[in-house]
Amino acid sequence: MQAVTFSIITPVYNTPSDVLSDTITSVLDQTYAAWELLLVDDASTSPAVREVLDKAAAKDSRIRVVARESNGGIVAASNDGLREANGDFVALLDHDDLLTRDALQVVSEALAEDVDYVYSDEDKVDESGRYFDHFEKPDWSPERLRHQMYTGHLSVIRTSLAREVGGFRQEFEGSQDHDLVLRVTEQARRIVHIPEVLYHWRVVPGSAAGDLEAKPYAWAAGRDAVQAHLDRVGIAGTAELGDAPGLYKIRRAANPDRMISVIIPTRGGTGLVWGERRCFVLEAVRSLLAHTSHEKLEIVVVYDIPTPQAVLDELKEIAGEKLVLVPFHGEFNFSKKCNEGFLASTGDIVVLLNDDVEAISDDVLETLVAPLEEPDVGLTGARLLFSDRTLQHAGHVYYKDVIHHSYFMWPDDAFGPFSALRLNREASGLTGACIALRREDYELIGGMAEDLPLSFNDVDFSRKLRHVGYRLVWMWEAALFHFESQTRDPRVKESEVTYLFRRWDTPDRDPYSADGAAGYVW
Repeated sequence: MQAVTFSIITPVYNTPSDVLSDTITSVLDQTYAAWELLLVDDASTSPAVREVLDKAAAKDSRIRVVARESNGGIVAASNDGLREANGDFVALLDHDDLLTRDALQVVSEALAEDVDYVYSDEDKVDESGRYFDHFEKPDWSPERLRHQMYTGHLSVIRTSLAREVGGFRQEFEGSQDHDLVLRVTEQARRIVHIPEVLYHWRVVPGSAAGDLEAKPYAWAAGRDAVQAHLDRVGIAGTAELGDAPGLYKIRRAANPDRMISVIIPTRGGTGLVWGERRCFVLEAVRSLLAHTSHEKLEIVVVYDIPTPQAVLDELKEIAGEKLVLVPFHGEFNFSKKCNEGFLASTGDIVVLLNDDVEAISDDVLETLVAPLEEPDVGLTGARLLFSDRTLQHAGHVYYKDVIHHSYFMWPDDAFGPFSALRLNREASGLTGACIALRREDYELIGGMAEDLPLSFNDVDFSRKLRHVGYRLVWMWEAALFHFESQTRDPRVKESEVTYLFRRWDTPDRDPYSADGAAGYVW
């Protein structure tokens, strides 16, 4: 690709002169030369601002000042900058923030003919010059973007596309970047994440970088932007405010015409939970039915021959006509039991469920399966908790020949780094204790690998679905307890380890999670 030019759009309003000067200097110091800086003065009342702007424009011909006659807000100023832009790409820079010296150079090296949107990692810098809060962002994660404007800065958009989708919109003032990026990424041919810090948010009094509640109107505007996005792309759901400013929830509607088959391998085992002995499969089925209203449902229980008849009889009482019993002969093989359950099932949607779980959240099945209406979502997984309400599962992390449970044993009330534990998001893998997918995709990838009877079958399952191009989504809003794995012997067969790592390479970094986010290694 030939050299590109960048138009850096910076709306300005009554910025402290020293802060504004530092922002401009960070552009002047760029190692990449093909840029223009559009400083859009939104009718600042401070004479010092105009002095800084005029001085900067006189210093370098690539700096242009666009003076507005009246104060119109950040959307109006940003649109003025977009109209004036001559570059191939526009880069968004706030008037009190800083670019790294190599920011534009690194972005230019990541561009190709089909790249329409680029975003980088970011951090914060305080008034003493201390850098902190490095946000190691995931690669393109559309589900996360619906729940949080995670791409943030540095954002670089092909100029023609930014104009084609209508630029910034007044009704989303305060979350205008989120709205624009949602519309851009709906149309973008290719989206690139650069896993390097190219942008420093300056923490100054009144900035959103230092205080998420500095602009409360922005939260509501972001919710409206997400709702508009859902309506445009045809997702049946309602956007709501999340658990903290800048976070959102989506209440999706599951398709009532879909038959859901829940496949539960079991041998009717019992154990102590909160000081009381229970038969796991009975409580799993009972709690599941209590937390769903979906009518077209079958419960396929694949049971070992030693399973007590009394357990099977009680299952019939609990599930009634929804129950399908499948006897399983031979040595324990979780994968084979799932596959035999699948062959006996009839559902459009298949849910694989361990017998040692208890549903917690309302509409747990509906929440879990609703994203599968999106054709590029191949697998969804639930938020699983140990009995002490610490996390057992918040997605898998794969890198450098290591497999992690991310955020293993973090408290359930934790938000996690950059609120990763309070939103639905893409993950590299999902645990087989509770996952959902379409029937045709189970068949497409050949089901569970029976060469992995005990461990890693869900890792292999996840990798196969990603290999054929699907997104895997961890659903924070679908919550269940998962009891026995907390005390399960974590040792695995050497043959299973060999099988897995011969079949799959792992990248140097997980595309959806920072290395430090994980806390458990198989």
